Amino acid sequence: MTRRYLLAQVEEAAALLREGGVLAYPTEAVYGLGCDPQDRAAFERLFALKQRPPTQGVLLIGADFAQLERYVQLDAVPSEALRRARASWPGPHTWIFPRSAAVPAWVAGAHQGIALRVTAHEPAAALCRAFGGGLVSTSANPHGQPPARSAQAAADYFGNALDGVLDAPLGGLQQPTTIRDALTGAMIRG
Repeated sequence: MTRRYLLAQVEEAAALLREGGVLAYPTEAVYGLGCDPQDRAAFERLFALKQRPPTQGVLLIGADFAQLERYVQLDAVPSEALRRARASWPGPHTWIFPRSAAVPAWVAGAHQGIALRVTAHEPAAALCRAFGGGLVSTSANPHGQPPARSAQAAADYFGNALDGVLDAPLGGLQQPTTIRDALTGAMIRG
């Protein structure tokens, strides 16, 4: 049975993630599915729920850059590129960086980089703080279906296969966050 958590229960939702659970939670525009990026079994369950090809990577969100920094190969990022990305955070901006060895292969998929966002959406940031690190963030929907825009829609998509849902408001954006290449500034998703 899918457990529902209110924002006041964010510590319990984070404990579910630490125990290997898959959780739906609100982001800036849509509900996301998340898990511990270091937990391969949880990650594989998440991809099975989404019916998503394993070659497609996912992005990671954090409450601050310190939660995500270890995933960046910093010596491959010019200081101006890092400054540009950090100046946009916290906010609805996802940047693709050269990935460090700390990024599990299953998270990156067939990609050489890693997409990261320091979220300004308080429910998602609170979840990252309670968890104590960056989290997988991919839209809460089966591959090819519209993303869930409510806790109920996320629960309806996945039924009891989903471990939990953090029931809190979305951030108010109509479209998912932008994705840009951190080194070139090129827009990947607008």
